Amino acid sequence: MTEIVFYGGLVSAMQRSGVLAQLEPMVSEARTGLLGYHLAAAAIFSVVGIVVLFLAIFLMEKLTRFSITKEIVDEHNTALAIIVGAIVIGIAIIIAASILG
Repeated sequence: MTEIVFYGGLVSAMQRSGVLAQLEPMVSEARTGLLGYHLAAAAIFSVVGIVVLFLAIFLMEKLTRFSITKEIVDEHNTALAIIVGAIVIGIAIIIAASILG
C-alpha cells in the first residue's frame, strides 16, 4: 500500500513542479511516430499480400488447361468456384501467417 501512496505522491509532486508538462510533447511525439510507423508497415504489408494473392491467382489461371474465369463466369461451374475460393482462402491464410511472422 505504501508503494501506491508513494507513486501517487511522486506523480502529484511531478505535476506541481511542471515536469510532466515538459515531458508531454516528447511522449505525444513518440506515440505519433510509432503510430505512423505501424500504419506504414500495415499499408506496405497489405499491398504486398494483395499482390502475392493476385500473382497466385494468375499463376493458377495459367497452370490449368482450361480458363478458370470462363468456366466460372460463362459456364456457371459452381464446383470449380468453390474449389478456387477454398484455394484463395488457403493462400490468404498462408500470406497472413508469413506477414505476422
